[in-house]
Amino acid sequence: MASRPGSPDPRKLDELWETGPVYSASDKPLARLVARPVREFLRVEAAGSLLLLLAAAVALVWANSPWASSYDSLWHTHLVLDLGPLHLDESLQHWVNDALMVVFFFVVGLEIKYELVNGDLRDPKTAALPIVAAVGGMVVPAGIYLALNLPGSDGNAGWGIPMATDIAFAVGVLGILGRRIPSAARLFLLTLAIVDDIGAILVIAVFYTADLSLGWLAIAVGLLAVMVLARLLRVWSTVVYVVLGVGVWFALLESGVHATLAGVAIGLLAPATPLLKEDVARGYAREALKDNQLDADELHRLRFLLRESVSVVERLQSSLHPLSAYVVLPVFALANAGVELGAIGKVFTEPVGLGIVLGLVLGKPVGIFLASFVAVRLGLGRLPDGTSWPMLLGLGAVGGIGFTVSIFIAGLSFPGADLLTEEAKIAILLASLLAAVVGVVLLLLTAGGTSSEEEPVEPADA
Repeated sequence: MASRPGSPDPRKLDELWETGPVYSASDKPLARLVARPVREFLRVEAAGSLLLLLAAAVALVWANSPWASSYDSLWHTHLVLDLGPLHLDESLQHWVNDALMVVFFFVVGLEIKYELVNGDLRDPKTAALPIVAAVGGMVVPAGIYLALNLPGSDGNAGWGIPMATDIAFAVGVLGILGRRIPSAARLFLLTLAIVDDIGAILVIAVFYTADLSLGWLAIAVGLLAVMVLARLLRVWSTVVYVVLGVGVWFALLESGVHATLAGVAIGLLAPATPLLKEDVARGYAREALKDNQLDADELHRLRFLLRESVSVVERLQSSLHPLSAYVVLPVFALANAGVELGAIGKVFTEPVGLGIVLGLVLGKPVGIFLASFVAVRLGLGRLPDGTSWPMLLGLGAVGGIGFTVSIFIAGLSFPGADLLTEEAKIAILLASLLAAVVGVVLLLLTAGGTSSEEEPVEPADA
């Protein structure tokens, strides 16, 4: 990456340090391709969680204020899209949940693809512990919920609600604790949350699909196949994929499968390896700059070479992750977290609310801890560096912050059942708050002091 005027050459950073830079600030491939992107990801998630919390608080205050009717009126306003064969008539809340949230799930798909190709999920031994822990953290909460909401009961369909972990809030909580938490422990929770997202996506696709239309589903699959073919033919026009992506979204919407899964599917299809080798772009750049001049053709080619030496997955993550964290999720929270708190007492007496609270606050840490313990004892994985068993329990408690995906699944679980949906949302908010408090307390009690890791000092464009 070229330096900005006045900034040091990244390849000469060692000269600025007495003993060399910390590893993540160096120009080594693993630092450039893994360490710095992961740190930037965590930074965006932590900041985005504050906006998410603010939006949820605004929604709650608004929905319980004298102007509560305006909240309902706004989000139940219908917007109609009529373009020939394309006719959609949905409330504003549904547009947020069915269309805007596609961006969030698309970013999730990109994150999963990156992890599978370049991240922790690529190495089965490294990924084994968070994968097993994530499964335990999904199965135990679902089991607790089903034990309180037996088959045939009104709330039985909500068993998927306490299975989810909210990445933004979980990372935000760890961000508050700063260097007290080892980086390996943070990466463990991040990987666990990504696997948790995979589980939530599968649950939504398999168990929360009603009135399936095989014809529209076939069209969606066909359009995805066209996207794969376009990749094989080395079609790199963004417009082509946007048009195909909108088609996949609409076909899934009409099929009965939740339309946001289009984002996940397309994200998983995005190329995670660069079109060109990085040394090709660097070599051309050196040749082009030998005479200290650039003409229009050289500049156009240089831009193409530099852009295509970075994978599509990384470029899209870099551009869309802030949009998802700073816009999409706060708007989703504003549209869905506005519930009346008058029935808050029912959360601890009715089976739906109690199942969600116990599932997230108790089931998540117990499931993550027990599954990790079994995995370590069987030799399937090992504890992250600098992490103790009590600290792992604290990480499991932070994993009980459900919020975004839990609220999303609550809306799918009880369509048309406003009372159950409101009760579920209140329970999710309370449980997420309790899980955050319990997690912070446990981590503060178990953290062994300030980490020895130094925050690297980087040039402006590193």
